Amino acid sequence: MNAPDLERLRPRLPSPLEPVEDERFARHGLTLLLKRDDLIHPDLPGNKWRKLALNLRAAGGRPVLTFGGAYSNHLRATAAAGRLLGFRTVGVVRGDELAGRPLNPSLARCAADGMRLLFVDRATYRAKHEPAVLARLLGELPEDVYVVPEGGSNALAVEGCVELGRELAGVADTAAVACGTGGTLAGLAAGFPGPVLGVPVLKGGFLGADVRTLQEAAFGGPRGRWRLDERFHCGGYARTTPELEAFADAFGARHGLAIERLYVAKMLHALVTLAEEGAFAPGTRIAAVVTGSPEPQADSSR
Repeated sequence: MNAPDLERLRPRLPSPLEPVEDERFARHGLTLLLKRDDLIHPDLPGNKWRKLALNLRAAGGRPVLTFGGAYSNHLRATAAAGRLLGFRTVGVVRGDELAGRPLNPSLARCAADGMRLLFVDRATYRAKHEPAVLARLLGELPEDVYVVPEGGSNALAVEGCVELGRELAGVADTAAVACGTGGTLAGLAAGFPGPVLGVPVLKGGFLGADVRTLQEAAFGGPRGRWRLDERFHCGGYARTTPELEAFADAFGARHGLAIERLYVAKMLHALVTLAEEGAFAPGTRIAAVVTGSPEPQADSSR
C-alpha cells in the first residue's frame, strides 16, 4: 500500500500568529500572541494535524485503529482523515454502556466519515496498552491495522509537533499549550528555544512522567525547558465551571474568537492568572497555542 499524500489536503502551514490587544497583559508589559493552529485544516485542526501526519505516512494506507472517549477530537480527526485520504479507520471508544444507544453528535460524525466504532468497558479501556488486551482488540478485526494511541501521542506525534516550536522561535519568548496526553507539549518544547508552559486539562499529576516518557521515545532523552501548572483543570477532563464559561465568553467577545472550552479556555485562563501573579517579566511575548475550535454540536454534552 502507498502512504497517503497529506499535502493534497492543503494544510495551512505555518499556522497564523495573531497579536491580540488585551489590557490584562498590556498593563504588565506583556504581549499576547495567539498561535492559530486551529486554522491548519477544517477537518484536522491544530495539534491533530501535527500529531497525525507522520503516523498516517507510517501507516502506509493500512487501516488505522485508535482510541478515545465519546467526544474525542482525536477520533473525529482520524475518521475525517480516513474519509479524505481513502483509508479505513477503527475507533475503540471508552464505555460499553454507549453501545446500542443513539450516537452522540461527535460519534455520529465519526461514523458518517466511515469509522467503525468498537465500544469497550472502562476497565478494558484503561488496560488498552497491555499486549494481551490490545491483541484481543486486534483479533476482532479481519486485517492488519496500524495502531495510534489515545490522543495520537507517540514518538511520531511528538516529532510532528517539533515544527510548532520552530515556527515560534524568534517571534515569541515563551509559549503555552493545553495538555491532554502530553504529545504536543513534548514536541513543542523540543523545537522551541524558550520556556514552555503546559496546562493539563486532567487532574492526577501524572502528565509530567508521560511527557518525559514521550521525549525519551522520540529523542532518546529530555528536550527543551518545560513545566506544568496543574491548577486549571476545573476538576478533570471534559469539566468546566461557571467561572471558566464566563471567562471564555468574555475573552471570545473581546477578541472576536470562539473559544474551545475543554482545552483552550483553560490554557488562556492560566495565562491571565499567571500574568496577574507576575510570573512573566515585562517585555515578554507569550505565544498561546490555540489547538482547536469549539464543536457546537457537542456543547450539550458538558
